[in-house]
Amino acid sequence: METLLLPFSPRFIVLTICAVVTALLLALGIFDRKIIDVILVPLLIFGALTLLGVRDLMQKNHAVLRNYPISAHLRFLLEEIRPEMRQYFFESEKDGMPFSRDTRAVVYQRAKMALDKRPFGTQEDVYREGYEWMHHSVAPKPYSKEKFRITIGGPDCTRPYSASVFNISAMSFGALSPNAVRALNAGARKGGFAHDTGEGGFSPYHREKGGDIIWEIGSGYFGCRNRDGTFNPDEFARVAADDQIKMVELKISQGAKPGHGGVLPAAKVSEEISKIRGVPLGEDCISPASHKAFSTPLEMMAFIGEMRRLSGGKPAGFKLCIGHPWEFLAICKAMLESGIYPDFIVIDGNEGGTGAAPLEFMDHLGMPMREGVNFAHNALVGINVRNRIKIGASGKIATAFDMARAMSIGADWCNSARGFMFSLGCIQSLSCHTDRCPTGVTSQDPIRNRALYVPDKIERVYSYHHASLHALAELLAAAGLEHPQELRPIHFTQRSSTTEVRTFAELYPALRPGELLEGTQDRRFRDAWAMARADSFQPAG
Repeated sequence: METLLLPFSPRFIVLTICAVVTALLLALGIFDRKIIDVILVPLLIFGALTLLGVRDLMQKNHAVLRNYPISAHLRFLLEEIRPEMRQYFFESEKDGMPFSRDTRAVVYQRAKMALDKRPFGTQEDVYREGYEWMHHSVAPKPYSKEKFRITIGGPDCTRPYSASVFNISAMSFGALSPNAVRALNAGARKGGFAHDTGEGGFSPYHREKGGDIIWEIGSGYFGCRNRDGTFNPDEFARVAADDQIKMVELKISQGAKPGHGGVLPAAKVSEEISKIRGVPLGEDCISPASHKAFSTPLEMMAFIGEMRRLSGGKPAGFKLCIGHPWEFLAICKAMLESGIYPDFIVIDGNEGGTGAAPLEFMDHLGMPMREGVNFAHNALVGINVRNRIKIGASGKIATAFDMARAMSIGADWCNSARGFMFSLGCIQSLSCHTDRCPTGVTSQDPIRNRALYVPDKIERVYSYHHASLHALAELLAAAGLEHPQELRPIHFTQRSSTTEVRTFAELYPALRPGELLEGTQDRRFRDAWAMARADSFQPAG
């Protein structure tokens, strides 16, 4: 009896209704052909639904469809539109990840040069644990109209670069659409700031508009590789000689997926990408997890020195998300032993990342940017070389407060990827890896990326950079400062509980100049320094 009633149970009633209606409409059409035109559309609809329900019952991949034929498709539909529903209807101004609605809104407003002020007081809970603020002065200064810049290039660099303190972080052509790269580079040229190519190579779209370029070289050596995937110094020298390239950067790891390589399947290696990256057409494009050109800290320093020589004396440095502390300190020991020093180091945090990555890598691997920047800063201070090496910070930076905070704990300049993506019109749809970007920022589909109108987006990229530096100047003036390099940890405080606060100077204790060389007792560095070896990334002992 229970089996006979099963078609009328809540699980199967939708299929039963569709089947019965289909049968009735079919019977009516057979008995009275005059009404066939009237019932044809309903017959097709209910017939299709019935066939769908039968298919659901027979398929074996989705248990929910076997138990709830037809009706379970509503679940998949709601799941598909869940991010949009949450973003447009349920998020508060401070909700939303990776970036809150409020942060996205201020980038859009600054990119459009629209009013970016907020009414009626802060929506932050200023008594929650983790809330942070910057100290102001009772003697504020007029805000500086200077375009904040720093000079990157140590004693071994013959062609130092005057860089803005706010630049476009590494994003490759391929990850971004051609029009996105064009707009970013032209905006950088107009605003006098730098555009990092990412590891995908120095493409024609980077060259087209003439903006300053930081050429990033990853483990795949795209754009300067031999057919077997090894580094080609002659090709590197040829490309690096371009006057548009201002600095060369060795990518060790990135925040989104440190220690993880990548594969662009052969089917996606177009003729254009094959030419730009220097990879064979019709073969998988492999970006290994580690480099072939070096395997020890000393070899790494020699490679960076060679990059500087081959580029004609341009600033050469490296980017990484810090993992094992002793490995970064091994690099520091290699600097001292070899006498070869990078001109800059970019610290990426695990909160950064425009690239798609496995969940475990994205959420739980690598040091966050602030801890990474402060660790690197103190390590360089501890070996007495901080004055010759500049530090860049990259990881969820979008506002002037983000920049000021990073620079207070050790960064000389900041890079932003997703901030500049928002300035292009990115709506955080979280579909970057699907090639279905709704705004054409990350899609290689020519129909989708044509929606990104380059002349308009150039102005927005420029305006976002300009307005962000203006906001930074106002913050500094309110604190009684004139340049970001004057920022110190004492200028910021974090709430550790409802009734307790600590300054960044307490949260991020400083090493004395030369302290690592003298023998530190700081637990953050003592054991890791003892484990570090210039001749190997493996720990001593």
